[in-house]
Amino acid sequence: MQNTRGPLKSGQRPGGRSLRVQEAVHAAVVALIDELGREGVTVPRVAARAGVTPSTIYRRWSDIATLVSDVARRNLRTDCPVKPCGRLSEDLPAWAEMYQDEMDSTPGRAMVRDVLRGWDGRQKACPLLDAVRPSIALICDASVEPVNFDVEAVIDAVVAPLLTRIIFTDAPLPSTLARDAAVAFVERHSLNAGRSGCSQRHGVRT
Repeated sequence: MQNTRGPLKSGQRPGGRSLRVQEAVHAAVVALIDELGREGVTVPRVAARAGVTPSTIYRRWSDIATLVSDVARRNLRTDCPVKPCGRLSEDLPAWAEMYQDEMDSTPGRAMVRDVLRGWDGRQKACPLLDAVRPSIALICDASVEPVNFDVEAVIDAVVAPLLTRIIFTDAPLPSTLARDAAVAFVERHSLNAGRSGCSQRHGVRT
């Protein structure tokens, strides 16, 4: 997983002691998870490892679930793992396959659960969906062919079914689940675009 730097919480200073404390606490969480597993991560242990008081953690993150979720959210990949070639029929399925490989792994599933534990539904959007939007947008922008759909349509057709299966089942997913969904999505929209173009040439309303 690639570390990405997200916005600081409201009230935190962009730098100085606040940032150092945040970095120390996050590093402590990662180290303790590696050593003890998630069940062994507690506020007192994190505080002791980071060199801060437990009250500092409670003031900033309120509880251990929110803290672990914050760490997981900052580990979400937001860059595109593929270099678009400009053909949606290749780029979108390739990205979908890599996304499934990452999220359906043991670390990926654990990260999904951690992110959801700290998301109470009051935020504008779930970080799991925010993380994929830049990659999908990049692929669409790089297409040499007309794109007759938006990022949300890709999320609905490819990302949402994958995350639903990951969240609600422990069974291994079909290895080509996301790729097949992406292939079908591109074919469906290409067909619709072709029909629309043909109808317009013949003066038929669609």
